[in-house]
Amino acid sequence: MNKRTGPIISCHEISKFYPVGDGLFALRDVELEVPEGAFVVIMGPSGSGKTTLLNILGGIDRPTHGEVILKGRKFSRLSEDDLAMLRRTEIGMVFQFFNLFPELTAVENIGLPMRLAGYDDDAITQRTTELLEAVRLLDRMKHYPSELSGGEQQRVAICRALATRPAVVLADEPTGNLDSARSREIMGLFAKFNKEENQTFIIASHDRSFLEYADIVVRIVDGEIAERSDRHGTLI
Repeated sequence: MNKRTGPIISCHEISKFYPVGDGLFALRDVELEVPEGAFVVIMGPSGSGKTTLLNILGGIDRPTHGEVILKGRKFSRLSEDDLAMLRRTEIGMVFQFFNLFPELTAVENIGLPMRLAGYDDDAITQRTTELLEAVRLLDRMKHYPSELSGGEQQRVAICRALATRPAVVLADEPTGNLDSARSREIMGLFAKFNKEENQTFIIASHDRSFLEYADIVVRIVDGEIAERSDRHGTLI
């Protein structure tokens, strides 16, 4: 599975402090290393810091203290513009509420990160078609989000996250608003791309069904990593 000598993404001594009221540590001294091609599931109760950790790993939020390193690049040394370009090319994000642009069709939503990253039209057409075929939505490519079901919207969101073939895909409660059948479908898609394209997935979820796909399970409680194990519960 691993093709690099070190982790593809890691974070070291990550803390996030919010100075509200008496102050709140959303994360405290988090250490995590993720090998290339790994399928990581982060589990924990609501408010435990899962979303904050994903946002910091994705470069959406900056930590109060600590460092994130992606493919050897330290986030703290990147300008906001350089970090934004890194997000567009090396990080894909799937959100619980899809976050599709309502004025864009399915294929336009999927192609948007490629367009922002400077891909030409031919490359965008080839990749978006390939992804829509993979999720069986080619016949819905010209539909707007309002014309798609919840499961279809989530598949479009996944395709958008994968469009630039990012090094790491981060997903925050990706099945939180779906029924069990749609949830299984989304899990299967993640597993498919993880295996076939060697995509590294880091998924924050309450859904224990993801555990059957996990190489690494991280349990986070009150902003701290309480346990790191394989899918069978063996500590690693």
